[in-house]
Amino acid sequence: MFERFTDKARRVVVLAQDAARGRQAGTIRTEHLLAALFEVPDNLALAVLEGFGVTKADVLADIDRLPGAGPAPSDADALAALGIDLDEVRRQVEDAFGAGALDRTRAAAGRAWRRGGHIPFEREAKKVLELALREAVRMTHNYIGTEHILLGMLHSETGAGQRILLARGVRQDAARVVVEELVRTRRAG
Repeated sequence: MFERFTDKARRVVVLAQDAARGRQAGTIRTEHLLAALFEVPDNLALAVLEGFGVTKADVLADIDRLPGAGPAPSDADALAALGIDLDEVRRQVEDAFGAGALDRTRAAAGRAWRRGGHIPFEREAKKVLELALREAVRMTHNYIGTEHILLGMLHSETGAGQRILLARGVRQDAARVVVEELVRTRRAG
């Protein structure tokens, strides 16, 4: 399916991973896909969103207000809240098991994976990408563009991205009409 994505749509997927990583999320969620749409210049999804008066600043503010949207507390902060000094624990472990003992654990490997490796897609984000394909097929397009990702996100039960768009007045049927008109105009131009 990914081979049918336009360069801009592929870029949205990559930037969604960056958005998730930047927000220290363990998975790529639909709000990350939505934020990424604003990072790819001159794409049809942006033209649709602009037509509805939806701005990047508003969407990012909405994302920031989502429960659990902020960065997770660091291990040291979480343990300090319980009265545990992480530096002292590390010193005692290294005294007993050697320097760098905590860095050789599976937990440490998982943290490294999240810092620079692939972040998996949450179920709803996968659904958005599958629905993007359906939208492209429905419109008889032989590609999946940013506009299809946006339309896929507007289906029911596709997570926070859909809820943010609905709260901003973006409805699927109206967005689909705008997409069809924009595609027709670009083909004619």
